[in-house]
Amino acid sequence: MSHEESSQAPLVTHLVELRNRLLKSVLIVLVLFGGLYSLANELYLFISEPLRALLPEGSSLIATEVASPFMAPLKLTFALAVLVAVPYILYQAWSFIAPALYKEEKSIAIPLLISSVILFYCGIAFAYFVVLPLIFGFFTSVGPGEVAVMTDINNYLDFVLKLFFAFGVTFEIPVATYLLIKAGVTTVASLSKKRPYVFLGCFVVGMLITPPDIFSQTLLAIPMWLLFELGLLAGRSVPVEEEDEEETEASKAS
Repeated sequence: MSHEESSQAPLVTHLVELRNRLLKSVLIVLVLFGGLYSLANELYLFISEPLRALLPEGSSLIATEVASPFMAPLKLTFALAVLVAVPYILYQAWSFIAPALYKEEKSIAIPLLISSVILFYCGIAFAYFVVLPLIFGFFTSVGPGEVAVMTDINNYLDFVLKLFFAFGVTFEIPVATYLLIKAGVTTVASLSKKRPYVFLGCFVVGMLITPPDIFSQTLLAIPMWLLFELGLLAGRSVPVEEEDEEETEASKAS
């Protein structure tokens, strides 16, 4: 075997392993989708409960498109299958990259991986049990009394899934903040000084990824800021490198 062929062999092995792990991830999503599909209509009723519970008497969810009664529960079932499969998908990703990590990196990565999954699900739960009832309670109460509230089931699902994703990602802020501090990209002191900009940035992000109303923007921005503070608190456990302090003192002396 030539040197070129021997150097290509590990690459081919890694690509084969990556393909196999991707196939396993796709397979588990399809299996979960098949298992949940029989409950598609019940799942949609559960997801739509925060709005249906607040609709005025005589109002209801409607389907304005011919295929909506079939496509909306189908889309929801697939989205839920992906969400349920997230831990397994992350496990496959971890199994692929773990051999390249040092022992110390593994000891840090595992708690961060578990925390990321838990925080993501907490974000979705917060959106469903807290944010959606508040938003829909506000929307249904401020409309003209003569206008019947009848939301399309497909538009409602898109709205809810967007909020689920937004809050799920938002709840990853403590992990992202900790990683930035751990990697030495920034420090707790530096981030603490930038609090006013972070606070303003939370509202800007909330404006971009939530519906165009100040109510839902605030419901996302405030948790973002609190989670940032949680990340700073976790970042204080990262020891400050003495070498950095020595270099700073040496540069001042010169």
